[in-house]
Amino acid sequence: MPKSQQIHKAASVIPLHESELHAIDQRELNPKNFVWNGVKIIPFLAVMTLAIGLWFSPTPEGLDIKTWHLFTIFLSTIAGIIVKPLPMGSIAVIALSACTLTHTLTLEEALNSFSSKIVWLVLAAFFIARGFIKTGLGSRIAYYFVGGMGKSTLGLGYSLVLTELLLAPVVPSSTARGGGIVFPIVSALNQEYGSHPEDGTHRKIGAYLFKLCFHANTITGAMFITALAGNPLIVSLASKVNVNLSWHTWALAAIVPGILCLVTLPLLLFVIYPPQLKSTPEAPDVARNKLKQMGSMSFEEKIMLTTFLTLLGLWIFGPQVGIDAGTAAIFGLAVLMLTGVLNWDDVLHEHAAWNTFIWLGCLLMMAELLNELGMMMWVSNHIQTAVGTLDWVSAMAVLVLVYFFSHYLFAGITSHITSMYSAFLVVSIAAGAPPMFAALLYAALSSLSGGLTHYGTGTGPVFFGAGYLSISEWWRLGAIVSVVNLLIWVTAGSLWWKIIGLW
Repeated sequence: MPKSQQIHKAASVIPLHESELHAIDQRELNPKNFVWNGVKIIPFLAVMTLAIGLWFSPTPEGLDIKTWHLFTIFLSTIAGIIVKPLPMGSIAVIALSACTLTHTLTLEEALNSFSSKIVWLVLAAFFIARGFIKTGLGSRIAYYFVGGMGKSTLGLGYSLVLTELLLAPVVPSSTARGGGIVFPIVSALNQEYGSHPEDGTHRKIGAYLFKLCFHANTITGAMFITALAGNPLIVSLASKVNVNLSWHTWALAAIVPGILCLVTLPLLLFVIYPPQLKSTPEAPDVARNKLKQMGSMSFEEKIMLTTFLTLLGLWIFGPQVGIDAGTAAIFGLAVLMLTGVLNWDDVLHEHAAWNTFIWLGCLLMMAELLNELGMMMWVSNHIQTAVGTLDWVSAMAVLVLVYFFSHYLFAGITSHITSMYSAFLVVSIAAGAPPMFAALLYAALSSLSGGLTHYGTGTGPVFFGAGYLSISEWWRLGAIVSVVNLLIWVTAGSLWWKIIGLW
């Protein structure tokens, strides 16, 4: 096989974050792709054309020039992430440069989100997951799962979904729950089944499990007030229009559509994105034998388990004593380093974590500033005007779709809630929609819409950053699963709410 074909074959199985870390002379891959020094020329020119066209177009009425220019850079960055003229980290750095060189933002504003507790929580989650793998505790936990439900990949999927559901009511951070608890377990399972992005075995089981757990996280986040950091904010905003959402009311309303989504999810992904390894009838016996060989827990495993349980306690009860999820995660990382479970080389070599840190900080910065500058309120006001003459059912249909898919513009659920929830709830009620119906539906969609992209919720960068799925796969599957969740919540959810008298 010619060298160029060998390189092309190798590159085709390396996931995004690995491709970004390995210097491959892409001019040798295929000259017809117009690649120069790693830059794909045609996608690059397409993104630049979009950026220049928007930059010099008239500023829409109601927006100032700074907001419009920042939106142009943000939209161009998203386009760049989709068509990939460069690795995602490189695109993020270019976006930061564009923000500052054009004086759209100061350097301090551009770098502000790198101090965000969400960004650091995601970063720490990667390192904590490394501790699970390095000590062998993750493998031990994985063997327990395999021993109990490991006769099929689908059985493993349902066991992980059940884990998410049991944790959701008591872990008020979806990122801590998904990234800090479930992610390490899935990473260990992938290790045991030999599914790795580096050698092209990512579709064996790992890609399926990571995508499954990510969407399970967004579904459970919609089921309980205490399952998502933004949900208490929704309760507060709804109360301002005299809609009282108690923990019991929310949980009762969400239990039927939520369970339907969780039951459907593993089967849906099993059909549209099947793992290569489907049946493992010998796995439970193998797992039990492995546990016997491992013997009792090592000192490092005990430290890791103690740290993990401490983190779990802080994630559940920390907010009551002023300790947020990000602070707890960094504390846990410090403990692991002080005890020698992890060392500085472990941190430095966790390339996926640092890659995610760069692009997530960039996207989060632009999305938050656009919200502060009034871009999202401007969009909301135009939507209010557009649906003003419709009956409430038609108005809700339009508003729900806009609210849901507008999450493509947000790098976090809380910012989405802050900028759009109140406005859409008020417009819906004014159009004649039952207040409780509208409040509950927008509340659920706030979390469910996080499944559309790899940056729309704090858990996304963790699971995507593992490198098991490409951006195109992540977005395509995200759109399918999210639309199915939306349909279940609108149909079965509405019917259930009618039965229990909520509207």
